[in-house]
Amino acid sequence: MNTTPPLPEDTAAATLALPDAATSAAPATAAAVPPPAAHAIGRALWIALIALLVLVLVALGLAWKAEQRGVSLGQELVRRQQESSGQATEARMLAKQADEGTREAAAKLALLEARLAEVAIQRSQLEDLIQSLSRSRDENLVVDIEAAIRVALQQAALTGSAEPLVATLKQSDERLARYNQPRLEGVRRAISRDLDRVKAISVTDVATLTIKLDEAVRMVDELPLLAVAEARKDAGKDTAKAVATAGSAASAAPAAASAGWSWPLAWSGAWDGVAQRVGAEARALVRVTRIDHPDAMLLAPEQSFFLKENLKLRLLNARLALLSRQFETAHSDLLGTQASLERYFDRNSRRTQLAAELVKQVAAQSRQVSLPRPDDTLAALAAAAAGR
Repeated sequence: MNTTPPLPEDTAAATLALPDAATSAAPATAAAVPPPAAHAIGRALWIALIALLVLVLVALGLAWKAEQRGVSLGQELVRRQQESSGQATEARMLAKQADEGTREAAAKLALLEARLAEVAIQRSQLEDLIQSLSRSRDENLVVDIEAAIRVALQQAALTGSAEPLVATLKQSDERLARYNQPRLEGVRRAISRDLDRVKAISVTDVATLTIKLDEAVRMVDELPLLAVAEARKDAGKDTAKAVATAGSAASAAPAAASAGWSWPLAWSGAWDGVAQRVGAEARALVRVTRIDHPDAMLLAPEQSFFLKENLKLRLLNARLALLSRQFETAHSDLLGTQASLERYFDRNSRRTQLAAELVKQVAAQSRQVSLPRPDDTLAALAAAAAGR
């Protein structure tokens, strides 16, 4: 690398010509420069020239070395880029394979979980079967009684009647009495206490109340209104009585005259009978009634029809509320019905009084009653099932 390249021919000729020029010039300048000084200058020139050549060669060598190094770096970069591209492709393939493997593993896991759930269900069913087979007769009886009592509680809550619970408690007591197991005597005592508590509660008889409401609905069309005048039965009786009295007086007048009574006395009796008959007819034509709400007398016939239909709708709404155990709504409708009966209908009529009495009875008996739970019996059954 540091070897000196051969000099060009022109350079060599110039170099060779330098001594001649110096030799030719030496005689001219011999007088001015001494020979040792010229020799030193020529040597310095040679040294400078050689140093310059060395620097040029070193520069050329460094440039060539830098170029070779750049080429090698480019090749290394290309190689590494190719390796990176290959590794990226391989990584994508591996990622795709890993993704497919994950999906397969997830599918297998889901299948295994489903099978595990099936196995768990089968195991629980098998355990229940084994327990039912290995359970003793006492435990079967206790479980059956508890299930029957819970079903009766649900039926009582749905129907609002204590009969399902009472019947179930009686049936359970009879079963325990036939079984005659001393270990279950505590259960029988608890059933007896709960049965007494349930019987002591007076439950609303919804069926009877609905029958009474149906009867009241049927009677609405026959109820007399204050706005409609009707003939009174007592007025007819008074008229008949007055006619009979007048007739007896008229027939008694000739008899009295034949008996020698004075004719003024006979005719006064006849006039009294006629006066009584006229008074009875007048009472039949005119009726005096106390009306607290004068607007009740101003109902037109079509308004009377709609009034009775609205009254029926109130009674039917109350019936539906009783069947759905909404006692507050039923009580509100019944109070409205009572107010309408007292305001628009003739309270002296027997039919109105009977309908008002039916509505009053239903309103008094429609109340919410909570049935007592047989907690003592359930606790005794739990203790018996636990073996205590």
